[in-house]
Amino acid sequence: MALAVVYSRGRSGIEAPLVTVEVHVANGLPAMNIVGLPETAVKESKDRVRGAILNSRFEFPAQRITVNLAPADLPKEGGRFDLAIALGILVASGQLACAQLDQFECVGELSLGGELRSINGVLPVAIQAKQQQRKLILPKGNIAEAALVKGIELVPCAHLLEICAHLAGRQLIEPEYPAIQAEPEAEIDFADVHGQYHVKRAFEVAAAGSHNLLLLGPPGTGKSMLASRLPTILPQLTEKQAQESAAIASISDQGLNVANWLKPPYRAPHHTASAPALVGGGSNPKPGEISLAHNGTLFLDELPEFDRKVLEVLREPLETGHITISRAARQVDFPARFQLVAAMNPCPCGYLGDASGRCHCTSEQVIRYRARVSGPLLDRIDMHLEVPRISHEVLRKGSPQGEESSASIRQRVVAARNRAIARSGKANAGLSAKEVKQICHLSEQGHQILEQAMDKFGLSHRAYHRILKVARTIADLAESETISVVHLSEAIGYRKLDRRA
Repeated sequence: MALAVVYSRGRSGIEAPLVTVEVHVANGLPAMNIVGLPETAVKESKDRVRGAILNSRFEFPAQRITVNLAPADLPKEGGRFDLAIALGILVASGQLACAQLDQFECVGELSLGGELRSINGVLPVAIQAKQQQRKLILPKGNIAEAALVKGIELVPCAHLLEICAHLAGRQLIEPEYPAIQAEPEAEIDFADVHGQYHVKRAFEVAAAGSHNLLLLGPPGTGKSMLASRLPTILPQLTEKQAQESAAIASISDQGLNVANWLKPPYRAPHHTASAPALVGGGSNPKPGEISLAHNGTLFLDELPEFDRKVLEVLREPLETGHITISRAARQVDFPARFQLVAAMNPCPCGYLGDASGRCHCTSEQVIRYRARVSGPLLDRIDMHLEVPRISHEVLRKGSPQGEESSASIRQRVVAARNRAIARSGKANAGLSAKEVKQICHLSEQGHQILEQAMDKFGLSHRAYHRILKVARTIADLAESETISVVHLSEAIGYRKLDRRA
């Protein structure tokens, strides 16, 4: 036949839209043209495909070859279409007979020798192929990632000849799914942190309700140490959440670590990160740190050292749970529902209020320093607390009863999170205003206390709802169906930095 149709998948954000590869071989001067908005890497595939076909002992047609990548208005990038183009040429020129080609989708980059090389973003391709009930032909190097999608039939290949033999029915490929071996648990543990009991309690509350948290304290008091241990007490991701987070990692430059795909991601960018690095960007938009932290934790150390404009871009995704990146030619949505944990010093030198008496910052310097973090951003952080310096005795000996381990804290966190999910289907931090009104009931005394706190400290209406969410989480940790005055008072105590002077 002179025309062949092969199905493949492109990339648009974390989606993998269907790309129909149409190959037409006709008489005329020998030439090969690729149309359908191909970028440079796709245009160069003609040379890779020619070398792969010739070195696989097939004949490259000395005719006019036209390759159309439909839809024509979707930008095509990368070498993922090499395999589909090669198969289309072989079928259209009559060298490969396959009556059931419409039952397959294929992705993969070809070497000049015909070997298949791995590509980025295979997981979204596998998800979409399963929904269309098609088999997926892919490089062997991507089998572990694609196998995370249950119920899809995969055809992993190492060479173009293997695929041709499979499609022709001469030598079928039996997929071997590699066993996923989880990496050993990290050696870090909350038991490593001596003292700081009220801070550990705040981390437990934050983990149970997925609340945002800001730590304020002098250098060396354990802020970064505590934040790095938050993942050790977080619940494991559900399969749906894990697929969402894994799909983002899959299309990023860093790739996906299959062994850790059920663990909540943890990202800690340096304070020199730019706004595109944090939220995503580029001419072909790629996910940033907030999307790579989707369903996990984003830790921003030295918060005021970030550029003010960089921090302000966090305001919208903290509310909506996604980020929209707009370019002249396209618009891409990335999910970004993350738990923000930030740390900062109380003043430029870092020692304001410290017992060492080393601080010589003026009040104007302190005000300017803290003003680097805007009020609207602080308002979106559920919990603010101070991390003071501990005594030498506690530092040397720790608690007489021993420090509590992450495993012990995690049991309470998981139990509280399960109560919240059973009640509303989500962690308490994700409750809407309507759900807060339905779920977070207060007694008359509780209403009076909360209203007095709002008037006294000048808290916003957003802070009002966030206090109720935190109080609901504290009640869940206490296995209480109602929010008592004790739970509410603790939640109010976690609002420090947005109080009126």
